[in-house]
Amino acid sequence: MERTSSSTWVRGLCEMFASQGIDTPSLLQGSGIDAARLDDPRGRFSPDEVSLLWELAVRQSGDPVLGVDRALAALHINFDVVGYATLSSADLRSALHELARYLALISSATSFELQPQGVDCWIVMGHMGCTRPVPPQRSAYSLLALLTLCQWVTRRELRPLAARFSFAPPGDARVFERAFGCPVLFTQPDNQLLLAGADLAMALPSRNPALLALHEQAMDERMATLGNATMALRVSEEIIRRLHRGEPRRQDVAAALALADRTLQRRLRAEGTSFQQLLDKARRELAQKYLSDSRHALGEVAHLLGFADQSNFFRACRRWFGTAPGRYREQGTQGQ
Repeated sequence: MERTSSSTWVRGLCEMFASQGIDTPSLLQGSGIDAARLDDPRGRFSPDEVSLLWELAVRQSGDPVLGVDRALAALHINFDVVGYATLSSADLRSALHELARYLALISSATSFELQPQGVDCWIVMGHMGCTRPVPPQRSAYSLLALLTLCQWVTRRELRPLAARFSFAPPGDARVFERAFGCPVLFTQPDNQLLLAGADLAMALPSRNPALLALHEQAMDERMATLGNATMALRVSEEIIRRLHRGEPRRQDVAAALALADRTLQRRLRAEGTSFQQLLDKARRELAQKYLSDSRHALGEVAHLLGFADQSNFFRACRRWFGTAPGRYREQGTQGQ
């Protein structure tokens, strides 16, 4: 199941780079990307291609905080038809659920999760399917794009309560505070924004149930043409959103996707996979991510992957990587 980002999203990135004086044609050439792919509405880009674009753009610009500018993000982000669905939602929380449901249209390489904290909610974003390190600027821009979307649909200056990033500040930390308009912490476990419950419950000025239904129909049709085992992708993302609460039940995932359990099983079989295979693959991908970060203790990783006890996690790691999780972490550190 290949994870990719849409040409619409990547074209918006290139336009943002160009607005900052970056020679985009040389950037594409250095990344081995044919510029014609940006104009293909069905074009998709691998996670490593997008990361390499960011690496070269930061290097060419000499700007360690490239893209960390709210006004700049507002000019160049493009959520395509998914954005219009969020605009038609009842409130901001519903809009974010729409984004989570159809995020694969923009990027199946992006993980997205809502983690309640009392009446407020953390919005957690990450990247999947990467073999090269994800540039901090890419992670920051993705989270800033989300904040920009929230402001667009609410039509007001929305200020998060806090922002956290998994990396050390690549430049002046005050740039991040100005861009996000809230206290910012670095070297945290995840990249995330804390939104106030009052903001999430806010009715959207453009809410329109009939228009939302039309947008959802259009998105369902586009999801069906993605060519990347659409149902498998949707199930995989739902699994990822639930893992930290324990091993997800197939019946619950089916219900979240508005499907009968037997229908879900049938559709996954037609795509040559199963719920258990997707669960195992999601855990393996997340294990690689968490084990590469020494701030996550092994017991915490087991919990985040939904294992009831560490022994099951250790057995899974031996099956995935041929070694225990601690040794796998050591090997990854030695290879850096």
